[in-house]
Amino acid sequence: MSDETRMSRRRFVQSSALAVAFSLGTSAKTTVATTQEELPGSLEDNPELDSWIVIRDERVTVYTGKVELGQGIKTSLVQISADELDVDVDRIDLITAETERTPDEGYTAGSQSMEDSGTAITYAAAEVRQILLEAAADELDAEADQLSVDDGTVTDGNGNETTYWEIATEEALAGEASADVEPKPADEKEIVGEAMSRIDVPGKVLGEPSYVQDLRDTADVRGGVTIRDLPEEEIDARDEHEAQELLHGRVVRPSGYEAELESVDDEAVLEMEGVREVVRDGNFLGVVAETEWQAIQAREELVDAAEWSVEETLPGRENLWEHLREDEVDETIAEDEGNAEDALEDAAETLEAEYRRPYQMHASIGPSCAVAEIVADDQERELNVWTHSQGVYPLREALIELFEDEQMDDVRCTHLEGSGCYGHNGADDVAGDAALLSDAVDGQPVRVQWMREDEHRWEPYGSAMIMEVQGGLDDDGTIVGWDYDVWSYPHSTRPPGQPLLGGRQRENGIELRENDPIPLPTGGGTRNSIPLYEFENTRVTHHFLPEPDVRVSALRALGGYANVFALESFVDELAAAADADPVEFRLDHLEDERGREVIETAADAADWGDRELDDDQGMGIGFAQYKNLSAYCAVVAEVTVDDDSGEVTVDRAVAADDSGEIVNPDGVRQQIWGGIIQSASWTLYEDVDFDEEGPLDDDWSDYPIMTFPDVPEVEVELVDRPGEPYLGTGETSQGPTAAAIANAVSDAVDARVRQLPITAERVEDAME
Repeated sequence: MSDETRMSRRRFVQSSALAVAFSLGTSAKTTVATTQEELPGSLEDNPELDSWIVIRDERVTVYTGKVELGQGIKTSLVQISADELDVDVDRIDLITAETERTPDEGYTAGSQSMEDSGTAITYAAAEVRQILLEAAADELDAEADQLSVDDGTVTDGNGNETTYWEIATEEALAGEASADVEPKPADEKEIVGEAMSRIDVPGKVLGEPSYVQDLRDTADVRGGVTIRDLPEEEIDARDEHEAQELLHGRVVRPSGYEAELESVDDEAVLEMEGVREVVRDGNFLGVVAETEWQAIQAREELVDAAEWSVEETLPGRENLWEHLREDEVDETIAEDEGNAEDALEDAAETLEAEYRRPYQMHASIGPSCAVAEIVADDQERELNVWTHSQGVYPLREALIELFEDEQMDDVRCTHLEGSGCYGHNGADDVAGDAALLSDAVDGQPVRVQWMREDEHRWEPYGSAMIMEVQGGLDDDGTIVGWDYDVWSYPHSTRPPGQPLLGGRQRENGIELRENDPIPLPTGGGTRNSIPLYEFENTRVTHHFLPEPDVRVSALRALGGYANVFALESFVDELAAAADADPVEFRLDHLEDERGREVIETAADAADWGDRELDDDQGMGIGFAQYKNLSAYCAVVAEVTVDDDSGEVTVDRAVAADDSGEIVNPDGVRQQIWGGIIQSASWTLYEDVDFDEEGPLDDDWSDYPIMTFPDVPEVEVELVDRPGEPYLGTGETSQGPTAAAIANAVSDAVDARVRQLPITAERVEDAME
């Protein structure tokens, strides 16, 4: 493919469109106020003007490197853009992560989409508007501060007007962001802060192809899903080559983590109707067929035909906790204030407890899926992948590594939505599978979807963890000493940090690399391990196990879920020892005013202390500021514990959230709702089973999750702070929900369950 036919979006907008872009920084905490020395949000890393906003043909196209995961980010970014630019929301076309079109914002993770992309687009749009107003002032012979804008039409108050579309020029807006222009003050915003229906929902409700799993035809790839609403001229030349027949692939994974493929008799499979190719490369085994059903049938035959060695290298679930304690660890001190050891020795009363969180999985409703094709001519080969990865640029790097021993001149990754994940599931690996199978059939497009057992057994899980806590009280019931130890495996093995699964399983596969802990302030195993409360003597120690036996990576909230569960459960235990009300006890130890407000708001909304409960019911609270630097959340849970069986039912959850300035109140509420429900499922049901060979769970009968009849009533109170920085919301309710449920169970039965999930058997054991 020649350079002349490969015209990128950047080259196009430089030659024929108005482009405005700003790149924001990746600092952990974004501030609204900025200086000329630093650019806010993702502008710091992507300062080029044509990375973020394009104005042309009475439309505004906004680009983001973040992806829609069901968290509603697309809607919020449209609201921000429309409000700052003074255009109608219907004029905004939002393009999400694609390696050839959008800024590189890494992963959509850590609840940072609003802090990073939202902040960048806020400043980008504000600066674009100011530049356009100055251009309009020259045209209308007026002062820029005397002009007004309504849906892109600029007027001077004397009947004279022009439009963005008339005055926008390449020269006016070329260059990089300065961030000299402050966004609108809160009292001038008309769209930000108002509820807006999610823009991604109608297509899903109407059955339009909305997910990567929906793709059954290459016309879908190039048409309604990928480039919907884009100007025809902006469709990249590589989208225009003649579509080939879409084939379907399936992969047969080893019988266990360390199993080796000893033999496979594929003769019968190759004779099956529609089968195009059987691919064997070391332990990578797959099949390509003309239809999906043919691929599924062929895979089943391959499963029976493959002979694997048996390798027993894992401790098994029954030995997990001893193994976590005994395995080789890297020990670091995450926090050391005062002298916790002396304070505990001198305390009037001391308590200690151990809390446990098992391996838990994403268990996405839709199995991981991707489409890949290799476009080649006499000179170049290009890999195109459509994926629901949460990081198209990092995935691109991993795919380049996958093909490092053969010619691959370019790799392009385009994000399409997938079923909810919130972390690192099989989305990246299946993209590698699709690429390898496409390569085996001369580059024809191949759609690969994992089978349910692949998803459950081979996705990376959330790490098992042990949290050990010692706390001391003085004679007044004040916490004077706190010593916290946490054991955990890695909380991110995302590509390209680690190779794709298919790349590892090939002959002469890519070796695993050394895992490092995620450093604070965000942290992995240490996330939310440092109390936000004012304890004079605090020590936090991280025991990091760099070589996991079971495959692990990022699961929503990383270590924050388990750490908040342990920390807030132990605070309740100390409150009980001090004979103090749990809410008042927290407030007595907390100076952070925003934290205090969400605790008080949640308690008031839940009628804490005034609500009449039956003997088998309990009420508990959990609180955290996610990562100690993002959104604040407090959750109050009401539970019923069956007297005979010990089974726990969550009846009601009341949450209060402070996410800084709220763009879309409905979107924030939905994220808190979803987080509460998912966390309740983890807390009551979810526990990966595995033996010495590997995971054993094939589906939801083996790995139950919360179902609709068990979903509690959920209420969410929002603390809006107009003009304050956006704080990430997506993971903030995970930990507080677990702690609130655990504390409510303890309140109901006067006994403490310290190991997740809180099953009926564990409740009964605690009561004995």
